[in-house]
Amino acid sequence: MNKIAIITGAGKLPTLFLEEAVDKGYEVYPIYLFDGVDNKIKEYANSVKYSIAQVGKIIKYLKSKEISKLIMLGKVEKNLIFSNLKFDLVATKILMSTRNKKDKNILMAIINHLEKEGIEVLPQNFLMDRYMAKEVEYTRRKALPDDMKTIEIGIEAARMLTAIDAGQTVVVKNESVVALEGVEGTDKTIERAGEYAGKDCIVVKMARPNQDYRIDIPTIGIDTVKKAAEIKAKGIVIESEHMLFIDQEEVINFADKNKIFIKGIKYE
Repeated sequence: MNKIAIITGAGKLPTLFLEEAVDKGYEVYPIYLFDGVDNKIKEYANSVKYSIAQVGKIIKYLKSKEISKLIMLGKVEKNLIFSNLKFDLVATKILMSTRNKKDKNILMAIINHLEKEGIEVLPQNFLMDRYMAKEVEYTRRKALPDDMKTIEIGIEAARMLTAIDAGQTVVVKNESVVALEGVEGTDKTIERAGEYAGKDCIVVKMARPNQDYRIDIPTIGIDTVKKAAEIKAKGIVIESEHMLFIDQEEVINFADKNKIFIKGIKYE
């Protein structure tokens, strides 16, 4: 049986992956980083806990179990990276080797070290084909022809935003950009757009050019559509084939009740 480890943070993605991997015959070894992860992860038979600062111990554990494939899924709050953690020697060396302490650079340095140790880090969409966004209109409400120019402006703004490695979400209305995502994240960006422009905004979320799916994959779920409903947005646009769409039945039902369209667009 093929073995695979999951380094897990918070959220639903680690549990969804665990279920998919088990269904496909993998022997799964979850490694959770803090107690706030899903209980299904913590209670799984092969589950173990290590700190994010114990990279050396994690590698030793993986080798002891003869595991050569790993996936990293779930959210890790930024304050965990530098809050009262005792870094082991390997983690210290990795941290010291990164000039810029941005999340992506630290994760990239960890991935490079793991792969030097013979541990392949897999993309976060591995085994997750059924959750990938498609080029379809998901909801009863559809984007109108009059919405398309506004959506096109949102897509171009989001692509420029991702090109500079900032956020991935743009909110637009009436052919104007209302809000751009920064460090505050998607939810706060949507809130800010509602404060500025009121109802009938459109939320556009795109992947980064040459996105490294080992580090991150854009995701839409129930939290996103609930936040859009709070500001009485008219629609959400997502990039097909490059994003995960989870909680699909719940999200579509909620969007239909709140008269929000969800449209998957393929960007060429």
